[in-house]
Amino acid sequence: MEHVIEMLNITKEFPGVKANDNVTLQIKRGEIHALLGENGAGKSTLMSILFGLYQPDNGIIKVNGETVKISNPNDANDLGIGMVHQHFKLVHNFTVAENIVLGQEETKKGLLHLDEAIEKILYLSNRYKLKVNPNSYIQDISVGMQQRVEILKMLYRDAEILIFDEPTAVLTPQEIEELMKIMKEFAAEGKSIILITHKLNEIKNVADRCTVLRKGRGIGTVNVDDVSLETMAEMMVGRKVTFKVNKKAPRMGDEVFRVENLYLQSANSERMQLNNINFNVRRGEIVCIAGIEGNGQTELIKTITGLTPHKKGKLFLEGKEITHYSIRKKTMAGIGHIPEDRHKHGLVLDYNLAENLILQTYFEPQFQKFGFLKFSSIYTNARALIEEYDIRCGKGPYSIVRSMSGGNQQKAIIAREMDREPDLLIAVQPTRGLDVGAIEYIHKQLLSHRDNGKAVLLVSLELDEVMNVSDRILVMYEGELVANVLPEETNENELGLYMAGSKRGEVHVS
Repeated sequence: MEHVIEMLNITKEFPGVKANDNVTLQIKRGEIHALLGENGAGKSTLMSILFGLYQPDNGIIKVNGETVKISNPNDANDLGIGMVHQHFKLVHNFTVAENIVLGQEETKKGLLHLDEAIEKILYLSNRYKLKVNPNSYIQDISVGMQQRVEILKMLYRDAEILIFDEPTAVLTPQEIEELMKIMKEFAAEGKSIILITHKLNEIKNVADRCTVLRKGRGIGTVNVDDVSLETMAEMMVGRKVTFKVNKKAPRMGDEVFRVENLYLQSANSERMQLNNINFNVRRGEIVCIAGIEGNGQTELIKTITGLTPHKKGKLFLEGKEITHYSIRKKTMAGIGHIPEDRHKHGLVLDYNLAENLILQTYFEPQFQKFGFLKFSSIYTNARALIEEYDIRCGKGPYSIVRSMSGGNQQKAIIAREMDREPDLLIAVQPTRGLDVGAIEYIHKQLLSHRDNGKAVLLVSLELDEVMNVSDRILVMYEGELVANVLPEETNENELGLYMAGSKRGEVHVS
C-alpha cells in the first residue's frame, strides 16, 4: 500500500477565515512527514480533521486506501490514528497509568482494574526507552515526561499513525534529541509519523518529506534531503527569511532596573525558589536569562512584575525603589510585560482584539471619560496597531482573540506592551511556538526597543535565540544565578553546562 493516509481536497471554513483551502496531504507507511507552515497556516486544523475533532466542509479522507468518515477521536483511535496535542490533555491529579487508560478502563465489579494495563505500559515504556513510572502523578513529573505519557497513550491504543503537534515547544535541547530518536525508531518499525512544526532544523534532522501550507493552501510537498532550509522557509512565508539576527553593537547607557538580594521561599516547603538574586539591566541592553525550564525563571518574573509577593529583596526602576508597588503602579512606572503564558496572563480570550489592546490603559483619559469607555478611540487605536504590527485577524478590531492564531495573539500582546514605550520591557519566551517569519519579526521589535535607548529583560529556553539576540546572558540553575557571560565569549556547549548545574561562574552586578 503506497499511502496509509490520504487527505484529498480538504476545505474547512470558520467565520471570516478559510483555515484549509483545498488541501491534499498523502502519507507513506514508515515515513516521518513534516507539516510546515506559519502560525495560522491551517496545520493544526488539518490534523484536527484527521483526528476527528473537526469535520471538513469538503474533501475525503482515505486510510489504507479506503474512504472513511472520522466523526470523533474514538473513530480515529479505532483506525489506528493517535495524536499528541501541543497543549497536553492530561488530568493532573491522576497517575500516569490512570491517564493512559482513560476512556479504555477495565473494571471488575465496578472497581478500576489497572494491573494488566500497568504491565502493558511498563512493556511499552521499556521497549521504546521512555522511562516512565506508571504510578507517578502527572502533577509531580516534568513537562518532557508528560509528553512521554501522551506518546504512551497512543501506543497503548495500538496507533500506527502518530500525529505530533509542535512536540518540541516545551522541551529542553536534551529532551528534543531523545524525542527525535524515539520518532526514528517508530518509523523504522513501520509506523507513520506526521510532525507539525515550524522548526526547520528539526525537519532537516528527522523528516523524510515535508508538506508546506501557507494561508490555508497547500504550497507543495518536497523531499527534505533535496531542499535547503532557506527554500523551506521561503515556501512557508512567501519571501526570503534571514536566519541571522542583524544587530548593531549596543550603545549602553545608565542602569534602568536593578534586583538586589531577592529571595523567594516555596509555598509548600522549606526550599528556596529564588536564592539571593542580584542583577541589573541598562539602557540600550538586552539581558537574557537562560536556563532549563523549572529553574526559577518563572518565579523570578512573577516576583518582579508583582504576580507573586516576596518577603526579602528589593527592586529598583530608574533608581527608585518599586518593591511594594502594585502591578498597575509598576506598569505605569514604565514596565512592559510579555508573559510566558499568553492565554493565562496575556489576553482575555473571549474579548475582542480592540479590548485586549487597551487592557493596560483603559482607565486613561484617551480611552474613558467619567468612567465610560470611549469606543471610537478604542477602535481607532486598534486599527493603528493592527496596521503597525501586522496583526492578521478575520474581523479586524472586532476579532475575538480566541479565534486568532498563536502568532497573531503574540503580536497583539507585543503591540500593546511596546506601544506604551516602557523603560523596561520584560519578554518571557516571546517566540515560543512561533514560526520563522514571526520569530524574525519579534526579534526585530526587541532590538528596535533596545536601539531606542530602552532596556529589555528576555527569558528564553531557545539557545540560538539566547546567543543571537542578547547582549549579556545570565544563567539560572535551581533558583540561583550561576553565570553572567557575554554571548561572544561563550558557546552553546558551555551554556548547556551552566544550565545543567555542572559549571558555575562568578556573577557580579556591573
